[in-house]
Amino acid sequence: MKLLFSIIIPVYNRPKEIDELLESLTQQDFLDSFQVLVIEDGSSITSKEIVKKYTSKLTIKYFFKENSGAGASRNFGMQKATGNYFIILDSDVIVPTQYLSEVKKVLETNFTDAFGGPDAAHNSFTALQKAINYSMTAVLTTGGIRGRKQAVGKFQPRSFNLGLSQKAFEKTQGFSKMKNGEDIDLTFRLWQNGFETQLIEKAFVYHRRRSTIPEFFKQTFGFGTARPILNKKYPKTAKITYWFPSVFILGLVFSVFLAFFGELILLACYYLYFLVLLVDATLKYGLIVGFLSILTTITQFFGYGLGFLKSRFFLGTH
Repeated sequence: MKLLFSIIIPVYNRPKEIDELLESLTQQDFLDSFQVLVIEDGSSITSKEIVKKYTSKLTIKYFFKENSGAGASRNFGMQKATGNYFIILDSDVIVPTQYLSEVKKVLETNFTDAFGGPDAAHNSFTALQKAINYSMTAVLTTGGIRGRKQAVGKFQPRSFNLGLSQKAFEKTQGFSKMKNGEDIDLTFRLWQNGFETQLIEKAFVYHRRRSTIPEFFKQTFGFGTARPILNKKYPKTAKITYWFPSVFILGLVFSVFLAFFGELILLACYYLYFLVLLVDATLKYGLIVGFLSILTTITQFFGYGLGFLKSRFFLGTH
């Protein structure tokens, strides 16, 4: 099958971000033609004028629709696309020049109806953005499951950097109406329908993610609430590791409690963990990012862990 790529980009009130992404798409070393579809999800600050800048540089279409969420906007884009393989990108990513070439090379040698790629921190990102990226991707925080083949079994693509064949979209009908975890839900339905997924390690994007601690907490809280719902919907996919962030935060609170009574061993274990994390992040990004990585990792564990516990015990998912 000759691969014809259609890139689907949902956007909501982020014209500056979409400008950076579209500019990066003009810099691809990819020799074949590809289509870009920008789906404006009911934004009050639209990207229409930004998209117009690229009509002579890209084969691009712009659609404005009522707000219905990112998942429905991705589905809308895939319905309007003319390609036979869809690439879903979040508006807050920047694509390196070799991205499409790497995707094509892998799919032509090892075709799967869906793929995912890792994310990285661009040199232009702020120290906080780099720290958030570290917390989301490091072996010490998430086990490296988002971007290392040796760290994953069957790979679960994430919607910020995801590929899906037209055939798989037509069979699964794309993303569900879940507000969080809709990409993992799609992966499970792909597997149920006999489709394979893979991680393409070199198909990475630079992902800004949330730029403030409260926004990052809200995002990870949403991730946490989604997991028990997915575990209930797909019981065979549940793993004990999904409890780790909740156990981590409960243990941290308990260690502080014990410290008031002179019992410092448990707190010392957390101190050692954060020290190792500081060293690792500092070696990768510098001392400022190293210290911020402690804050973002705590935020990530508390957000995911509390969201998981709330969903598991108070939202009827048990």
